[in-house]
Amino acid sequence: MILVGHEAMSAPVANLWSLVLDRQYVDPQELAVALEQQATQTPLDFRTRLLIRDSIDALNHHWGSIRFKTWLNRSTARRTIESICQEDLGKPGFPFLRNQVVETTRPETVRQLLQELGDDLHHHTTIYIAGSIALIIPGYLSRGTQDLDVVDEVPAEIRNLREREQLEQRYRLRLGHVQSHYLPSNWQNRVHSLDTFGRLQVYLVDVYDIFLSKLFSRREKDRDDLRALVPQLDKEIITRRLRETTIPWLTNAELVQHAQKNWPILFGEPLPQ
Repeated sequence: MILVGHEAMSAPVANLWSLVLDRQYVDPQELAVALEQQATQTPLDFRTRLLIRDSIDALNHHWGSIRFKTWLNRSTARRTIESICQEDLGKPGFPFLRNQVVETTRPETVRQLLQELGDDLHHHTTIYIAGSIALIIPGYLSRGTQDLDVVDEVPAEIRNLREREQLEQRYRLRLGHVQSHYLPSNWQNRVHSLDTFGRLQVYLVDVYDIFLSKLFSRREKDRDDLRALVPQLDKEIITRRLRETTIPWLTNAELVQHAQKNWPILFGEPLPQ
């Protein structure tokens, strides 16, 4: 088992260009920080000024004028940003940016929920987390979700907590479950220890196992997650795990159909035999 320490949770501020071009979704707070940093780097060419202007438009649209103006008035890059917004830069150069900006689920939010749950437990309990949360916590994925998927079932000790529903509402995360037959064979041998939160021991399902489970899915949001994961993973490991751990799925005509559709989109070649 591999430990997922706090160091894995903290990442440097993303460059504005990589944030917008490489992410399916962009957190507004992260966009604001990257935008300020980009605005302090001179000289700024035309395309970068255009990106800054369109990022400002997206933030204003997402936050609303009151919150946006409050942020801009406090920004150290206010003068540069206002100057760029006054330029005649033409039509939007990044027309999809407005729809990219969404509130993402932050790893620290998940940790805080787990800590409150663990502190309220009376007995030591272990859970295995799969799904998008298991990708968001270590930083493989940046997007919003309201589902915290526990493998097989949420333990009775947690289900019966009097404060559970209140905690779910406060953190906007719903405790659910995913059946283990949706994971590759022997997934238990590859889990990663996240941490112990009070009396709650938490493990994360391995990123390659989650990748393969999404590969055999027909859902578009799973395909988008796959596209975000591909640059971060080793294709040789994916291919080997595909052959070794997904045999039951490879004999299912319907599931293979989904994988045969997803694989060429991701790798530009047919699904390996």
